[in-house]
Amino acid sequence: MKPMKRIGIQDIARLANVSIGTVDRALHDRGRVSEETRRRVLQIAQRVGYRPNLAARALRRPAIRIGVCIPKEIHFFYDQVRKGLDSEARRYEHIGLEMVHRPVDRLGAGEAQRIRELLKDEVQALIITPGDPGHLTPLLDEAESRGIRVVCVASDAPVSRRSSVVCVEPELNGHMAGELMAHFVPPGSGVAVVTGMLGTEDHRKKIQGFAETFPRFSTGGAIIDVLEGHEDEDETFLKCQRLLDKYKALAGLYVTTANCLPVCRAISTHNSRPKLSLITTDLFQEMVPYFDKGIITASMYQHPYRQGQTAVRLIMDHIVNNHPLPASYYLTPSLVIRSNLSQFREARGRENILKPG
Repeated sequence: MKPMKRIGIQDIARLANVSIGTVDRALHDRGRVSEETRRRVLQIAQRVGYRPNLAARALRRPAIRIGVCIPKEIHFFYDQVRKGLDSEARRYEHIGLEMVHRPVDRLGAGEAQRIRELLKDEVQALIITPGDPGHLTPLLDEAESRGIRVVCVASDAPVSRRSSVVCVEPELNGHMAGELMAHFVPPGSGVAVVTGMLGTEDHRKKIQGFAETFPRFSTGGAIIDVLEGHEDEDETFLKCQRLLDKYKALAGLYVTTANCLPVCRAISTHNSRPKLSLITTDLFQEMVPYFDKGIITASMYQHPYRQGQTAVRLIMDHIVNNHPLPASYYLTPSLVIRSNLSQFREARGRENILKPG
């Protein structure tokens, strides 16, 4: 006699007219299923005599999957964010947390495709850095409508229905940089801003904060140019060289992204010009020599490692403990100058961090 075919979750999904993922979540009480659907799936499973395959259950996907889409570049910053994400995730491995990484090469490059891939991958939450928030909003709204919580890190997509954002408050960052710059340069000075992309919320708001504050604290001071470097080192270097050639009396530069090395190199090639004040963003070991030489005056540190840790912790508190996600979780930027360089993890491990003279 022919053996009876074993009933599987695909059969229950067909009878209930739902996806296999919905059946799996209903049978194992993993949430993101309405009570009506869960009851219908359980009734069908009981009626058809469904019994779980224990061997398959042992091999099934982890109980909690978080999708991550952040850039590879600028690696000085995003490597630290990624380390923070993975460090915090290890604390939850024992309850089945898996991080699904789908990185993009740089901010704003191909992120929509990566997020579509993650939405197909049965994730319960998304951690993303939105480079082009206007373009991504429909995808983020779709994720939220499916119960997939979206947490932005390092930059925001405020028009979307995303659940939360973890970052240094960008306008505060710009305000602090603007007030500092006003103390560094003489009254009536012209300064410029180097950013990544004006369409990125973090970059736009930093410039906005700087533009509001610098003229208020610097009598007669003005922002004479804003450069978009698109997080590309070669493009930023060439644009900075042209800027320095064009404005011989430029007194200061504020770099709103971690892409400061090409700016430092451009300044180094103009040794004959008067010294200008350079305020950068974040900190990594390659910046230390430029502090030593006096090219970088100060930097606004954004705690990238902690941003990554916090994003995972908020999501897990929400999924495991049912804690509500805050609409925003802002960190306060720290000021880095030569005298406190050694207090930051990114500058440790080098000898003679503070060189005489």
